[in-house]
Amino acid sequence: MDKKRVLSGIRATGRLHLGNYLGAVKGMLELQKNPEYETFYMVADLHSITTPFDPEQLRRNIKEVVLDYLSAGLDPEKSTIFVQSHVREHTELAYLFSTVETVARMQHLPTFKEKVKQHPENVTMALLNYPILMAADILVYKAEAVPVGIDQEPHLEISREIARKMNEKYGLDFPEPQRFATKGESVPSLSGEGKMSKSVEGSYINLTDTQDEIKKKIRAVPTSSNVGGEMSPGVKTLFKLLELFAPEDVSKYSTDYKNGTLKFVVLKDYLSEAIFKELQPIQKKRQEIQADPEYVEKVLKMGQAKATNVASKVLSQTKKEMGLL
Repeated sequence: MDKKRVLSGIRATGRLHLGNYLGAVKGMLELQKNPEYETFYMVADLHSITTPFDPEQLRRNIKEVVLDYLSAGLDPEKSTIFVQSHVREHTELAYLFSTVETVARMQHLPTFKEKVKQHPENVTMALLNYPILMAADILVYKAEAVPVGIDQEPHLEISREIARKMNEKYGLDFPEPQRFATKGESVPSLSGEGKMSKSVEGSYINLTDTQDEIKKKIRAVPTSSNVGGEMSPGVKTLFKLLELFAPEDVSKYSTDYKNGTLKFVVLKDYLSEAIFKELQPIQKKRQEIQADPEYVEKVLKMGQAKATNVASKVLSQTKKEMGLL
C-alpha cells in the first residue's frame, strides 16, 4: 500500500452531536485532507444492536448518520463512506478473530462492565464480542490510524492484541492500529457530569439543533452563583466548549471569572452564537443533501463496492493462511 489506511465509524443511535463531531468527525476530516492516508468511514449499525434497539428507528438512524457525515464535509470522492453491515467481510473476519481471544479477556474490559450495569437484562454475546468486531472493522482494511475518542483506547488495545496474535500464529501482516487524537476527543456533558452522550438526555447538542435550541441548552448548563473561586463542573464545561469553539476568547472570559465580574448569561449566549456559527453551514448543506435521496443511495452503493473490494482480499488472505481456503 502506498498510503496508510484509516477506519472510523459512529454508532447509528441517533443524529450526531457535538461530542461525535469534535471527537471523531473532525479527525476524519483532517485525515481526509491528508494525501498520505486512504480513508474508510462507516456507519456502525452492527455495533448499534449490541444494546436494546428498535428496528424502524435503527433504519432512520443509519440515514441520519450518513446525512450528518456528508453535511459535515466527508467527501465520497475522497473517502469511502459505507454502512458496516453492507460489507459482510466484517462479521466473517470477526468470527475468525474470536478464535484467538478468550471470554475472560472480554469480560474484564471496563467498557463491557459499564454496559452490563446499564443493561443488566441485555448482556448478549454481541455485547461481549463488541471489541472483536471492532478489531475486524479496522483490520479488514489493514487500517493503521483510527480517529476515535480516548474512551475507545481499551478496544484499540484489543485490536492490536489480535493483530499480534494473528501475525504470530498464521504469518499474517496486520498492522497494530493507533488512535488518532483530536482536540475535542473528550467533550463534556452539558450536565457537568461525564461526557456528552446520546444516551443521556439533556447532555448534548445535535449538529441539527437550531440557534434557539442551542441557546436554551447552553443556558440550562448549571453554574455556581459565585465567580472567582474554583470552577463548578458546569462552569468547566462552558470553558471547555469555549476553548473548542472560540479559543481566542478564553483568556478574556477567564480573566473576568477570576476578577469576579463574569456574568454567566453573557458567556452562555456568546458561546451559543459561536457554536451555531460553526454548525450553520453544516445545517445548510444537510438540507441540500436531504432534498436528493438518490444521491445518498449512490454514495452508499459506491462506498459498499469500494470497501468490499479491499475487505474481500484481506479476508481471503486470512482464510488461506488459517487453512480455510
